[in-house]
Amino acid sequence: MKSIVVANWKMNPASFKEAKILFEATKKAMGKSPSVSLIVAPPAIYLRALSANYKGKKISFAVQNAHFESNGARTGEISIAQARDAGADYILIGHSERRAAGETNDDTRQKVSAALALNTIPILCIGEAERASSGEHFNIVAEQLLTGIKDVAPAKISKVIIAYEPVWAIGGEITMSPRDMHTMAIFIRKTIIGVYGDVGHKVKILYGAAVGEKNAAVMMKEGDVRGFIVGHVSTNAERFTALLKIIQNEK
Repeated sequence: MKSIVVANWKMNPASFKEAKILFEATKKAMGKSPSVSLIVAPPAIYLRALSANYKGKKISFAVQNAHFESNGARTGEISIAQARDAGADYILIGHSERRAAGETNDDTRQKVSAALALNTIPILCIGEAERASSGEHFNIVAEQLLTGIKDVAPAKISKVIIAYEPVWAIGGEITMSPRDMHTMAIFIRKTIIGVYGDVGHKVKILYGAAVGEKNAAVMMKEGDVRGFIVGHVSTNAERFTALLKIIQNEK
């Protein structure tokens, strides 16, 4: 069973020339990682050209954000159908940075449903902004999760990928402990099973927050995750190559 790695380039790099160089380095790194399923999420403006010029099968593409409506008077937005036409098979939904910009749980619900209707795989991002000893963060995660998948039919729930990203750990070099991630993975899985039954066991769970070559191995071993959503490290060719090598060696 392959590990899943989502390379979220965010608003990087600054030019398409640099994007091509980064993608070539990413392709080279993937050549030595046959046990990894890689999904690259570049800025949408680079998506079509990168996907059209890629003739391999080891890398898939995702769009970082898209609107749930198919068309209309929505200046600055792109639709999931447009993203799919440009080469995206996946869509990031509810990323913490999008939530901070105003994306709501109900927005994620509509996007997950729209993605599945267009045979696009949603990667639903969930995670609390801070942790308290009261355990309130579990309620926050449950609300984000259950609202996001509310309209998903049982036959399609296994297609949804859940990416847990504790906001308090994003952007740094300190990850949450694998033990805490293991606990959260169990909670996420039980929450889904509570609604969908045993098919919930098939839902893939990723971890994303300060993922790097220094903590990936232990998180794979002890965190009960299928893979990672990787931010700034994915735009550093040397570090990303090292990360993929470590994940490959854990298989």
